[in-house]
Amino acid sequence: MKRGSPAEPVKGSDLSVSFEFFPPKTDEMMAVLWSSVQRLEPLGPKFVSVTYGAGGSTRERTHQTVRRIQTETALKCAAHLTCVGATRAEVDDVARDYWNSGIRHIVALRGDPADLNAKYVPHPGGYAFAADLVAGLKRVADFEISVAAYPEVHPDAQNASADLDNLKRKIDAGATRAITQFFFDNDKFLRFQERAVKAGITVPILPGIMPVTNFAKVAGFAKACGASIPPWLADAFSGLDDDPETRKQVSASVTWAQCRDLRDAGVRDFHFYTLNRADLVYAICHILGLRAEPPAAMAKAAPAA
Repeated sequence: MKRGSPAEPVKGSDLSVSFEFFPPKTDEMMAVLWSSVQRLEPLGPKFVSVTYGAGGSTRERTHQTVRRIQTETALKCAAHLTCVGATRAEVDDVARDYWNSGIRHIVALRGDPADLNAKYVPHPGGYAFAADLVAGLKRVADFEISVAAYPEVHPDAQNASADLDNLKRKIDAGATRAITQFFFDNDKFLRFQERAVKAGITVPILPGIMPVTNFAKVAGFAKACGASIPPWLADAFSGLDDDPETRKQVSASVTWAQCRDLRDAGVRDFHFYTLNRADLVYAICHILGLRAEPPAAMAKAAPAA
């Protein structure tokens, strides 16, 4: 990531953000999630999404969380759907139920097996890959569909060219946008954008931003998905395992620097992996120039009871 002089915050009118949450496993975690949703809602995100666990392990909790956000807030909520552990008919039924519930946006993913050390094998009678899932969802209804992109190449891809071809197939099948895996080297994202355009991909590609609140956990995520950890990032968090207050300040500085440099390179849409924690994401959005909607405006935007 390039390092420049501090930039002044800009008005957020030309920026948009979206937020990803994961479904809670306990009532206590549900309270944390809901607090985060309420904290971030006034920023007026373009959409929020709720993930599936590996192997579809959180399927029901995902459905419940999506429906609650959809009915109890003014947010536009996207549901994650994967190819794992379900037949085409079962996936189609879930999609129809979402459509009938007023949910119009799906994040369509291949998904990972429940055993992350196992090789992915398509479910018999299921959608084999994300491009197949996108095409199937489009047959069910006219969903807005987001798909995944990998600036540093998907771990299962043969090479970067094959990975980009796969993204093109997903777009050609009807996807509306791509959201990238998180990354920390902005140059890799910007080069990936250029390669995508040359390949004929014209839909928006949103950078996935992962605020580093716990370096060890993020390093584990990065290893699993093939994202690189630059030496400067590891060094920034070195020795802070037992110093949460300093870690928070470093996290804010690192995430802001990444977003600032992307903004200065022309990026106008940011997708934040919140890990169900709102404060750091809210602060970064504030510095980017986004301001909370006043209560009157939010009430006007809220769906009728």
